[in-house]
Amino acid sequence: MDPGPPPPSPLLGLKPLQLLEVKARGRFGCVWKAQLLNEYVAVKIFPIQDKQSWQNEYEVYSLPGMKHENILQFIGAEKRGTSVDVDLWLITAFHEKGSLSDFLKANVVSWNELCHIAETMARGLAYLHEDIPGLKDGHKPAISHRDIKSKNVLLKNNLTACIADFGLALKFEAGKSAGDTHGQVGTRRYMAPEVLEGAINFQRDAFLRIDMYAMGLVLWELASRCTAADGPVDEYMLPFEEEIGQHPSLEDMQEVVVHKKKRPVLRDYWQKHAGMAMLCETIEECWDHDAEARLSAGCVGERITQMQRLTNIITTEDIVTVVTMVTNVDFPPKESSL
Repeated sequence: MDPGPPPPSPLLGLKPLQLLEVKARGRFGCVWKAQLLNEYVAVKIFPIQDKQSWQNEYEVYSLPGMKHENILQFIGAEKRGTSVDVDLWLITAFHEKGSLSDFLKANVVSWNELCHIAETMARGLAYLHEDIPGLKDGHKPAISHRDIKSKNVLLKNNLTACIADFGLALKFEAGKSAGDTHGQVGTRRYMAPEVLEGAINFQRDAFLRIDMYAMGLVLWELASRCTAADGPVDEYMLPFEEEIGQHPSLEDMQEVVVHKKKRPVLRDYWQKHAGMAMLCETIEECWDHDAEARLSAGCVGERITQMQRLTNIITTEDIVTVVTMVTNVDFPPKESSL
């Protein structure tokens, strides 16, 4: 059953919305900066043939409990245009800094900035993954994103991350099927080995672990642009760009990730910084070939909090205590939220 157009969003009502400039083009249409009364908003415009994606995103945003500091704020959805030529609009908060990918292309990050971005991103994904009954607006189901990448993580002005783009997301509600769970979706470059192999089971945890593999790659992107370690900071590159360039085919990805079991390079000199060494270990446990061995998002958030605490305690004179501290840190149990 096609539920038809959503009602006009109560927040927009008949307020004038003025499109200003195109900020991004994605797989499903383009994103505009727009003005709604005296504030800027983002308007994602989908052509009618991508109705499924618009509808999925709208439905996910409309679920109970989807207001969270680390999830892009949803404002409304509407159909615009004539019956012959319809565009589907999705209106959200606007973040001038844009995506993490854009930001890292143009900027390097300090250790504290890396920790703040990584922790808030992990908190957003952990919240998305969580099943939360008994909220005042109902039961929030566990949700897998299925297209985690640096382009889908947006940065607020204070570098707090929020997760965006729910066009492919799946919700897991007790007793209901998760919907169209076609296995090979998402962005090739960020596909986990089991997705590339077409060998995933369609259980909730399998989907959450696929998100965690992709999150490991995004954490690597952050590490590659961080000034903390004593060594050169690489030019920004996407994961596997060094190995297979800008437009990898599915076969390229299968060869590198599944058969050769390669991952982006963790530089030796990153290990010399106590916090970066812990980050590298965390990254490796996110992109583990064995999906069941991967960390949960909640656990990654905890680890990053610990990394930042640890490195704030350490000063250069304490280099001796660093070594003992790093070996004595008790990481939280691995499966803290799956």
